[in-house]
Amino acid sequence: MKTIGLILTILFWGVFLNLHAQIDVKDEVKTGDNVQNVNPGTDPKPSLAVYSKFDFVPGEKIIFFDDFSQDNVGDFPALWFSNGSGEVVSLNNFAGKWLNITAAGCYYPERDLLTTENFTVEFDMIMNYQEGETFDVGFYLVSGNIKNPSDGGAIPGMAGVKSEITYRGIDLSGYADGNYTINSSSEFVIPSGEKVHYSYWIQKQRIRVYVNEKKVIDSPRILPAGFKYNILRFELGDSKPFISNFRVAAGLPDTRNKLITEGRLVSYGIYFDVNKDIVKPESYGTLKEIATALTENPGVRVKIIGHTDSDGDDAKNLDLSKRRADSVKNELAKSFGIDASRLEIDGKGESQPVAPNDSPANKALNRRVEFIKL
Repeated sequence: MKTIGLILTILFWGVFLNLHAQIDVKDEVKTGDNVQNVNPGTDPKPSLAVYSKFDFVPGEKIIFFDDFSQDNVGDFPALWFSNGSGEVVSLNNFAGKWLNITAAGCYYPERDLLTTENFTVEFDMIMNYQEGETFDVGFYLVSGNIKNPSDGGAIPGMAGVKSEITYRGIDLSGYADGNYTINSSSEFVIPSGEKVHYSYWIQKQRIRVYVNEKKVIDSPRILPAGFKYNILRFELGDSKPFISNFRVAAGLPDTRNKLITEGRLVSYGIYFDVNKDIVKPESYGTLKEIATALTENPGVRVKIIGHTDSDGDDAKNLDLSKRRADSVKNELAKSFGIDASRLEIDGKGESQPVAPNDSPANKALNRRVEFIKL
């Protein structure tokens, strides 16, 4: 009996140590193929209903977009500049490519951004930190010289707003001529290892900040007046976040006028994951605007047409565009009470591009949902 007990004990510890070794391997960074693991490894999929108070509507004219799809894994992204360092990586549990910022410094699109008085900024960010650690990521809207974006040091350019994203929430600080003028803040927990969507809605001096489905700051006069904001940049210390889907767009869509009066609305505010047909919940604000226009005009019928970029197979893109149009129809009916008999669908796939499919920004222009008044 003692011999059998000894054998069982050896087998138990052998299995335990083998499982423990496998867990350790899973938690490591795979440097060979630049695939990184982010704990706890969840990509939450909230429903559209969770965003019922989400009134953010993205700008209509895309100024800049980068999802790093054109960059090779392991390279620094071609459309960005930095005095620090970073690389494009793939993550084990989140789709697409991500810029992993690996050293202190400032990071920004290497171009003058032609923003207007009304524009929006969006990006996804993942923080990966251990319990007891902190993080601090600065995101700036700057009026300055793109050839010398660090001029002014901690208070760069002639004027701007610093958005300090920390483990405890967001602090917003406006400044002009080297002096801070107004502050606003919101306290909440930003979890480690989760993809968080940040949305900034700028209307003249007003800035609204959204974190996922929640509006966390609404500051009506925080942006100094009389300046053109042309530089958007991240500034980091010891934090090493992952960033993707950075989108800047100007002008808010005049939904009612374009759909009801002009009879045609092209929307860039209805989002889908890559190769998926499920409407992402961040689309709620845009869908609500469209639903409101249809509710106020009960006699209007529309055709919903999906369009894709040219990545992938033609036939699959055609099918995907039709399925996406159908998903939009279903959400308008289910979530907003629009009579489905008023809605027709179609899909054009990649057959009707509005821009060459040669850059992330142009591909983003081709990925759209069109509404045609019947």
